[in-house]
Amino acid sequence: MAELLYRLGKFAARRAWLVITTWVALLAIAGLGFAAGFSGLATSFDIPGTASGAVIDELEEQLPDFAGASGTVVFETTDGSPISDEQRTQISALVAAGDDLPDVADIIDPFETEQQRADRAQELVVGQTQLDSARAQLDAGQAQLDAAGQQLPDQQRAEQQAQLDASRQELDRQAARLGLGAELLGFADEIRVVSEDGSTALVNVAFTEPRMELQEESKNAVIDHFESEQVDGTRVSFSSDMAQAVPQLIGAGEIVGVAFAAIILLVMLGSVLAAALPLVTALVGVAIASLGALAFSGVVEMASVTPVLGVMLGLAVGIDYSLFVINRHRKQLLQGADVRESIGLANGTAGNAVVFAGTTVIVALFALNVTGVPFLGLMGTVGAVAVLIAVLISITLTPAALGVLGERVLGRRARARIGQEHHEDTKAKPMSTWRAVVTVIVAAVVLLIVAIPALSMRLGLPDGSSEPVHSASYRAFMTTENAFGAGANGPLLVTAALPEGLDEAEVLTAQVDVARTLAEQDGVVAVAPIAVSDDNTLAAFQVLPSGGPNSESTEQLVRDIRSLPSIADDIELGLAGQAAINIDISENLAAVLPTYLAVVVGLSLLIMILVFRSILVPVIATGGFVLSLFATYGAIVAIFQWGWFADVLGIHPGPILSFLPVILVGILFGLAMDYQLFLASGMREAYVHGAPARLAVAIGFRAGRSVVTAAGLIMVSVFGGFIFSESTMIRSIGFGLAFGVLVDAFVVRMLLMPAVMHLLGRSAWWIPRWLDRIMPNVDVEGAALERRHHA
Repeated sequence: MAELLYRLGKFAARRAWLVITTWVALLAIAGLGFAAGFSGLATSFDIPGTASGAVIDELEEQLPDFAGASGTVVFETTDGSPISDEQRTQISALVAAGDDLPDVADIIDPFETEQQRADRAQELVVGQTQLDSARAQLDAGQAQLDAAGQQLPDQQRAEQQAQLDASRQELDRQAARLGLGAELLGFADEIRVVSEDGSTALVNVAFTEPRMELQEESKNAVIDHFESEQVDGTRVSFSSDMAQAVPQLIGAGEIVGVAFAAIILLVMLGSVLAAALPLVTALVGVAIASLGALAFSGVVEMASVTPVLGVMLGLAVGIDYSLFVINRHRKQLLQGADVRESIGLANGTAGNAVVFAGTTVIVALFALNVTGVPFLGLMGTVGAVAVLIAVLISITLTPAALGVLGERVLGRRARARIGQEHHEDTKAKPMSTWRAVVTVIVAAVVLLIVAIPALSMRLGLPDGSSEPVHSASYRAFMTTENAFGAGANGPLLVTAALPEGLDEAEVLTAQVDVARTLAEQDGVVAVAPIAVSDDNTLAAFQVLPSGGPNSESTEQLVRDIRSLPSIADDIELGLAGQAAINIDISENLAAVLPTYLAVVVGLSLLIMILVFRSILVPVIATGGFVLSLFATYGAIVAIFQWGWFADVLGIHPGPILSFLPVILVGILFGLAMDYQLFLASGMREAYVHGAPARLAVAIGFRAGRSVVTAAGLIMVSVFGGFIFSESTMIRSIGFGLAFGVLVDAFVVRMLLMPAVMHLLGRSAWWIPRWLDRIMPNVDVEGAALERRHHA
């Protein structure tokens, strides 16, 4: 591999403009693909095979009007006064005019709904009055019949008595049905669409398509429709089901992060041209990866966070990988090397390390497909492709650019010192053993303390409360919660599979049995029957929980309902709704985390054993990663769930993004192994060349610390820029990656790992002889290449 990369580097330097033109052409092709294939991104997440998914499939067959996506339009008066008759008329007109919007099944007028409920209550009162009157008439008839006594013939008296008894039985049946109807209506008392003070109204929108298949254009059409005509004296906002924004790929925070990375590069490389080169090549790679991924958005369902993840990784590793090659080339130039020969050697040594480091990241990201979660697998694939492009650019476009720049990659002062520097390190000294022991203990204890909050991690998906404060989704969420209670933002949809052959009276009895059982559960505010299938075998209910969609009480309620035995021995319950779907997704992702961690760690261990020809070095690297990973989890929980520094960062505390722990495992493990490779390969190179084991640790550390420090700071800067994104999802991912890299690079790789390696001494490089014989020599350090080619 090293020899191949050496030749590739020299070819790129010699035919620089051909290589540059090729990458520009690929960028143009990606741009054309984006223009032709981009069709929008999804803001929803789904996992096949969940319990809520099975319920939705059942609804699609028997009650299709309730299987599609839904959203809420919130109208509120600006001064808090009741909605006036004129405002009601305008809102109702907007509702009536929206039925023809694309993919809209129905839009419910809140005022008609409240009037229907009032009419139903009045019908019950009138019905009870009529029953009482009829019962009084029957009592009077019975009294007359009894008074007639023996004066009537027996047959006539018997016939009249039979008529009275039949009428009384019919009245009893009507009274029973009326009582059941009143009981059902009573269960639904707290479900309202117009607030008690009359200042807020909820317009419920039902779509024909499921939420994962619903086009953004259809949601935007509803938003545009209700914003097209301003209802004087009111504000309109939209639930996150419809209005959750697709995050920007590049925002102000990301630009600031890249600016910090540029400053770090300038300080380290001392030349504007040299500092600009990694940024330019990384941006080219990011553009190709992002545009290429978005070009396929019309073919596969792509979550909005997917291309953002590609941008994050493409920028971070693209800058770092080019930096590794450029840094090696600059050192060789300062020693008097020929430009093209130096480019070839830098590509064969540092580029070789980049290929293996990138392979570790790519393996970790592609392994997300083993989770069985489609949107997560796609995220991993897009991220892996972004890293692959970054690797290819670092070993082709970077050498080509270096060939064009020649010695100008060095600053003027540095060019004056060409040939006066040499790479032999005579200052390296092993650390003392007591210092190594203290370092290991202190670093491990600190990481374990930071990890403590991870023990209370709760997973979930963002709701309206986590949107930016100034957004329509946040305003809709808070207005709904204040006017109708927290549960109104996440009602549950419960289905009841009824026995076949029930008549209307029996269906009503079954509905009451189900509603009564649901109403008895802790955390239930109200229950309302909303539909029964044509064949009377499936009934649907809306359940209003006391807590919001991400509250612990709602999560417990979902579990309680699913654990209920069948009602009346033959009625089975199912559960769906946005809150239940989010809970299902979170639980499924939590379940696949151990499997994914085992796959990633196992594959990467094999790669590292091959690279380092050691058993303990990969084990040390993995153990350190586990410590840094859980410390990262702890920091995320403390800030995003517990709310530490929430006001400063503008964060609304809540559950941790459900797929974040899985994503962090893949990305951070790959990046951690990058730094492990660049530090430990220098240690191995010194050890193989005859340095004592503990001295080799010091030599390798001194050789790699500056570039690893710069690379780590660059990654922290790039990832940290995403903390200031408008999207809470992007914020938490950016923070997790930035903090994870910071801890792993500077605590684990540059403190803990060298200290443990020092304590292990020669045993760190032990490997069974039989394994050493059968393994190929990958020569990741390029030592054999340097012996064959002298710069």
